[in-house]
Amino acid sequence: MMKFAVNVSTIFTETPFLARFAKARQHGFSLVECQFPYAAAPEAIAGELEEHGLSLVLINLPAGDWEKGERGLAIFSDRHDEFRRALEDGVRYALELGVPRLHCMAGVVPKEMPRERAKETYMRRLDEAAATLAVHGLTLMIEPINPFDMPGYFLTDMAEAAAIIRDLGRPNVKLQYDVYHMARLGFDVAAAFAVYEPLIAHVQFADAPGRHEPGTGALLYDGIFSFLQERGYDGVVGLEYIPSRDSSESFAWYEPYRVKGGAGR
Repeated sequence: MMKFAVNVSTIFTETPFLARFAKARQHGFSLVECQFPYAAAPEAIAGELEEHGLSLVLINLPAGDWEKGERGLAIFSDRHDEFRRALEDGVRYALELGVPRLHCMAGVVPKEMPRERAKETYMRRLDEAAATLAVHGLTLMIEPINPFDMPGYFLTDMAEAAAIIRDLGRPNVKLQYDVYHMARLGFDVAAAFAVYEPLIAHVQFADAPGRHEPGTGALLYDGIFSFLQERGYDGVVGLEYIPSRDSSESFAWYEPYRVKGGAGR
């Protein structure tokens, strides 16, 4: 049985943020994920989760000024205070909302910044974040993101991400495996999953190219989901796609899984 979580930052965007939780339940889901919940008060989100019987399984730490192109704070040595505040906010939301996993975005590397310096700072920030999260039993996630969608992003290589996790040596740091990004990077998504499986704690999906719902691109989603089941993956598959049509009309692919008892139940 697949456990799917709707990403309410990319799906149901036709409605205000807090109204998207009701939409998730209306479409049969009990699990949701969210990129950045911080514009809404945690008690307001908690009320929506409780009212609709939902569990929030993943959020991102605050990632700087998104509108100005910032995609994380962890590589910047001169922004430690800001990173620390972001970490505190992320943990506060996670604890109030029962979120077990937080993704720490690395950041876009400025042209004048040596990559090795960025990596050194990134490792220190991850170690700090992992130690803070461990106190509360939370998991820190890192995710390679393809450079076509996010030019200049620090972490684009799965092998490097795995090496970083192993070098940190903290058991609560895990991989966020995004099938869309892996496909855009040119990987065989099943083969790569098998290689890095011991480090993977969360999977996300969007079809490629296009980043829309399953069935709109070239990925054989039925085969990918069957592969995950055959491997014994019992974690969540986050639906982080951008609907190609009205969100409510983007779930035709999902009907067989609903019948099989999916929807995160």
